[in-house]
Amino acid sequence: MTAREGAITALAIVSLVTACLAGVENGNTSTRESANDGVTFNRDIAPIVFRYCSPCHRPGEAAPFPLLSYEDTAKFARQIAYMTEKRIMPPWLPAPGELTFQGEMRLTEEQIALIKRWAQAGAPRGNPADLPAAPVFARGWQLGKPDLILRARKPYLLSAAGTDKYWNFIFPTQLGGTRWVKAVEIRPGERRVVHHANVLVDRLHSSRKQEKQPGAGFPGMELRIESETFDPDSHLFFWKPGSAPHEEPEGMALRLDPGDDFVLNTHLQPSGKPEQIEPSIGLYFTGTPAAKFPMLLELQNDKALNIPAGTSDFVVTDDFTLPVDVDLIGIYPHAHYLGKELRATATAPDGTARTLILIPRWDLNWQAVFYYTEPVFLARGTTVSMRYVYDNSEANVANPFHPPQRVMGGNQATNEMAHLWLQVLPRGTAQEQAASLRSLQEAMARHDIRRDANDFAAQYNLGAILQDRGEIGEALGHYRAAVAIRPNDAVANNALGGALLASGNFAEAVGLLRTALKTQPDYFPAHYNLGNALASMGDFAAAVKEFRAAVMLNPGDSMAEANLGGALVETGQFGAAELHLEKAVKLDPQNPVALDNLAELRRRRASARNP
Repeated sequence: MTAREGAITALAIVSLVTACLAGVENGNTSTRESANDGVTFNRDIAPIVFRYCSPCHRPGEAAPFPLLSYEDTAKFARQIAYMTEKRIMPPWLPAPGELTFQGEMRLTEEQIALIKRWAQAGAPRGNPADLPAAPVFARGWQLGKPDLILRARKPYLLSAAGTDKYWNFIFPTQLGGTRWVKAVEIRPGERRVVHHANVLVDRLHSSRKQEKQPGAGFPGMELRIESETFDPDSHLFFWKPGSAPHEEPEGMALRLDPGDDFVLNTHLQPSGKPEQIEPSIGLYFTGTPAAKFPMLLELQNDKALNIPAGTSDFVVTDDFTLPVDVDLIGIYPHAHYLGKELRATATAPDGTARTLILIPRWDLNWQAVFYYTEPVFLARGTTVSMRYVYDNSEANVANPFHPPQRVMGGNQATNEMAHLWLQVLPRGTAQEQAASLRSLQEAMARHDIRRDANDFAAQYNLGAILQDRGEIGEALGHYRAAVAIRPNDAVANNALGGALLASGNFAEAVGLLRTALKTQPDYFPAHYNLGNALASMGDFAAAVKEFRAAVMLNPGDSMAEANLGGALVETGQFGAAELHLEKAVKLDPQNPVALDNLAELRRRRASARNP
């Protein structure tokens, strides 16, 4: 079982914007101006507004006012000119560079000058014949009708005032079979109060344990998702105001199995009146199973964030060396209000360096996942580096403290973060990709432990990787470290107990497994492992009790039924043993433990009849 912590989250407060103009370097906006005809809205400005501004500034979207007509735009002409000249707008963070991103929204100098001239001329309307057709937007789902729509089972009532809230909605998928998801469209509910939202897959229903009532959801910014198999985070399903749903490339769909849950993590901001938040998620399926298996890598160094008041150039770094060849698909940098300049670079084994992303003026309100126009090849041995600069001075207008005060790393809006997520795709066949993904996760765990030996998830995951590889001795050390960090954690105690059981240390395993069950009485793996440990020590009566608890929690587990039947044989309860062993065989006709225990049951019965 692996644990994932520090799931993609973010903290921000949306500031009121007065314009949202965006363009692209290679846009086809007409800038023609004859000697007798000055710049006009209908001919020169409308194409910019309609194409790059109206998608956000229209009813039903998060922007505070529409920009759909001359009248809408003309009254903000001088503000628009100012915001674009200062490059406050459009909301596009990355600086131009060697690498380009999908959907770049950056005005050219020519476009900025055109807007300024129009505003200075008094925002003339122009010839009606020059006005292009008004934009037409799809109503409802941007990608068309989803194949499956998941709706929140219960709405969340956001209070009228107070600090930012983080609320998680659980969406059971209830599929009849495995499906492949090519796109996820998030409709977060009342968009005016939702700063951002992102989706994670929970295959073991581990998030449900945090709900006080089924379907009610639960609070919290950071999510912990458990898995019994190697299943690293792989996709970035992210929403923010103005964002378009991302469709995965061919062959890179997400596997969704029957019973899997989606967890929607939302960042909410009180509006001054109570708001009912009732999100939904649209899933778009493909008939093509995944042949490419990406993985999310996270560089971060929150532990280094201890920023003195008045400091304007506090630097935080992290470096990770790739153990395998990968293609870089997307990148997601993140800091809070003190972020100033965010940079990520890749240095090849030959020393050649290139910039993966540079954000010279960070603005938390416009954070986003940036997908490259073309995948960026990073060879084995390449070192990816993040270098973030923070400004905790009075000159930083986004500083939440006036006068400034010391700021530490943490999860609150007034804390700071230094995170960089990379979506990478290993090269090779499916088997080669699987091996590369394991190498990446191991390298990432070792990297995190070197940076911080008290990183619970890294210690736990490295133990799981090593145990899966048969290296029990080293795995035990990392499991022990995880338990030392969180002594009452049920998952860690069960993992260490299971590893000790596998190594023959039954007595110590029993103590740890009982600790796991004290923390989480309905934890199936701990009941199952404890039953095995007790049976290994010859205490079959106690083992029966644990196996009974296991089969009640998971009636479809053939091995739990087989072991319960075996323990009942040892205590002489042949009738009950037969029922459970037959059920085990029905669940899995090839279960060797069930078949062996049935044979032993028949031998003992025969022996009892013929002493």
